[in-house]
Amino acid sequence: MKNAVNDGVWSGSWVAERLGVELVGDDGLPALLGLALRRNPKRAHLLVSNVLGKHVPQSPTVVYEYGHRLGRRVGALLGEEEAAGAVVLGYAETATGLGHAVADGLGTAPYLHSTRRQVAGVARAGGFEESHSHATSHLLLPEDAGLLAGDGPLVLVDDEFSTGNTVLNTIRDLHERYPRRRYVVVALVDMRSAGDAARMARFADEIGARVDLVAAASGGVRLPSDVLEKGQRLVARHDVAVGGSAVAGRAVPRAPHGAHQPSQVVRVDLRWPHGLPDGGRHGFTPAHRARLEAVLPAMAARMAGALPPGAGRVLVLGFEELMYAPLRLARELEHLIPAEVRFSTTTRSPVLAVDDPGYAIRTRLVFPAHDTPADGPGERYAYNVAGGGFDAVVAVVDSVADTPALHAPDGLLARLAAHTPHVLLAVVPSYAPHASERPAMLPEPLRGPAFSSYAPDEVGWLLQDLSDVTLEAPTEEREEAIQSGGAHYAESLPVEYQPSEQYQELFHTALDASAARLAQAVGVVTEAVIAERSPRPVLVSLARAGTPVGVLMRRWARYRHGLDLPHYAVSIVRGRGIDANALRWLAAHHDPRDVVFVDGWTGKGAITRELAQAVEEFEEKEGVTGFDPEIAVLADPGSCVRTYGTREDFLIPSACLNSTVSGLISRTVLRADLVGPDDFHGAKFYRELAGADVSVAFLDAVSARFPEVADTVGTAIKELMAEDRTPTWAGWRAVERISEEYGIHDVNLVKPGVGETTRVLLRRVPWKILARAGAGADLDHVRLLAEQRGVPVEEVGELPYTCVGLIHPKYTRGATGADGKAVNA
Repeated sequence: MKNAVNDGVWSGSWVAERLGVELVGDDGLPALLGLALRRNPKRAHLLVSNVLGKHVPQSPTVVYEYGHRLGRRVGALLGEEEAAGAVVLGYAETATGLGHAVADGLGTAPYLHSTRRQVAGVARAGGFEESHSHATSHLLLPEDAGLLAGDGPLVLVDDEFSTGNTVLNTIRDLHERYPRRRYVVVALVDMRSAGDAARMARFADEIGARVDLVAAASGGVRLPSDVLEKGQRLVARHDVAVGGSAVAGRAVPRAPHGAHQPSQVVRVDLRWPHGLPDGGRHGFTPAHRARLEAVLPAMAARMAGALPPGAGRVLVLGFEELMYAPLRLARELEHLIPAEVRFSTTTRSPVLAVDDPGYAIRTRLVFPAHDTPADGPGERYAYNVAGGGFDAVVAVVDSVADTPALHAPDGLLARLAAHTPHVLLAVVPSYAPHASERPAMLPEPLRGPAFSSYAPDEVGWLLQDLSDVTLEAPTEEREEAIQSGGAHYAESLPVEYQPSEQYQELFHTALDASAARLAQAVGVVTEAVIAERSPRPVLVSLARAGTPVGVLMRRWARYRHGLDLPHYAVSIVRGRGIDANALRWLAAHHDPRDVVFVDGWTGKGAITRELAQAVEEFEEKEGVTGFDPEIAVLADPGSCVRTYGTREDFLIPSACLNSTVSGLISRTVLRADLVGPDDFHGAKFYRELAGADVSVAFLDAVSARFPEVADTVGTAIKELMAEDRTPTWAGWRAVERISEEYGIHDVNLVKPGVGETTRVLLRRVPWKILARAGAGADLDHVRLLAEQRGVPVEEVGELPYTCVGLIHPKYTRGATGADGKAVNA
């Protein structure tokens, strides 16, 4: 049987006559489609494409050109500008190669296909269900979590568009995460009913997006009401007639004994380039495409060189989702050798085989799965291969599937060898995103006294110790480097400010005056966390300003509730996000739902926004959910969070100093030559400053006041719970107004609140300080620092904060922007 599907008879007539199924629509539909019976309780019939390269061996040029032409049509529909921002998504397993060819036709579009293979270390970016399929669950596993996050058109590609359920499920899932204005659905055949078409139009209106459809042909299938029952009975009768189909080969006309003596499989070394993806499971970019085009001729030549002399009919057989790489190799081979080259792939889908010219699936090879699938062992199939008259079959699999099961006596290679004299095997390396190569173990947290002057049970630092590295630079030098765009602020450290005797006296005076107020704020925020977030929270402070607050909250929980709460400190860097390895460690050791992020205060809310974005990106990439990104703070003068001790902008003495009030730990560092992709962010332990350390004294002074504020905390927390605490972001608006009023035009150069103003004076190059008239002793340390640095303090009548620090305009032409780098005016 040289040609399994074209003996002058439509390959759907057998099913049509027995089930009363009718194919209607474009005149070209019968040439594109045949019919078969599924072994599937959800749907009786299967539309079998003659040009897809899945069930029916076909010229690889024909298969590829159908997809490529559809891609060019999509490009014409979108126009050059929109097409440049498009992303193409293909469906596993049937349309992985078709979708890739569509992306090629578009030319500039990155490609991703869904998968049913779970890949260790790669987080889901989404998923959806295909209700009628034999295997329903689709995963989306892009290496680049941002691949689906753009707002350009999303092009969804499937082999057939029957009801639209799968596409609607996909768009619904992705639109919630990554809303966009336009979708294009692409299929070889559009077989929707009028009702299905209307449902899609309503759906597009509901989500406020445009949904277009591009297909090679359109039509429909008329089904009798009892088609499912009739189909199941027909399959059952055929199984009885052939003695069952569980044993491989029972539905296959076997070659006469001795006609094909199974020979040893010949391996073909394609020399597939290292790091080039084997397909779109984790994303395939235009750069990948260009690299593949460059090496295809040489790889096809190696395949041709391994074929037996005189082979007149050759099949290149792909493997389930691995369709594109073998398709491109087969097409290149077709242009290279005089033989008749055909392409098809193995599949998971169970279909009845009937050796009749009017039936689309003439023969069936059955063999065990050989890639340790997530759904466990089971049968796999190759259709229309046996009896196809092939002189050689080149099986192309990825390295994950090159297992003993592939080479077993009942495996695919043995089944092929029974029906062709020559079997070749080409193995393409399974592409492994970097995430899967991550070390399984991260180091345990650093603790005092080896790292920090805090007691070991007070806090564990999810950081790496860079104490032996010289990172400090003078303030002005750092400012210039940052402003020029040549350095991120987190790549170096300021020289630690050493307070004068007068300044130290101010710190102690401020601490004495504010300890009770601080103790009450600590109590209120801790009670709010326990009541609303978790009865046994895991405190995770943002190093380093949040760390003293986290320690105090831990002390309050022990004092008031007898709780011994875990407390860790992690790094977050503006423009770079939170330390993902630290989150990974936390997720491995605690329930993310119990984690509460802690900071000292809010200014305009930049870190609040940074944390929310960073946690969202982490969860999308890692597939770990449950982290609540809202920060709990001691003071929320910017009205940026719901969990706080107070919204007053008052002096928190821990803001007056740097490391000497934060366990002698520096600000955190993130620099590529020091912090690798699998490392915690870094920081230094300034052991040499132990003589000036007041870290524990600060904690003891505040926690000593817990008993005297216990009753007022109880009253305050009741009042707080009754209030509307919805963030108003009033601080952000005030900063925007100040930025414009003072001609700065960059909110990143305006640092609101006592804590942020102090930081400007200690670490940056300040221009002037705005102080609210009558602020009093809360600003004594600010006035002293300003005097020491020659910075004017301007009293302002209407100011929502106690004070605001403005960075010097001499440096604003390249001052730190939202990404931590220069903003060039």
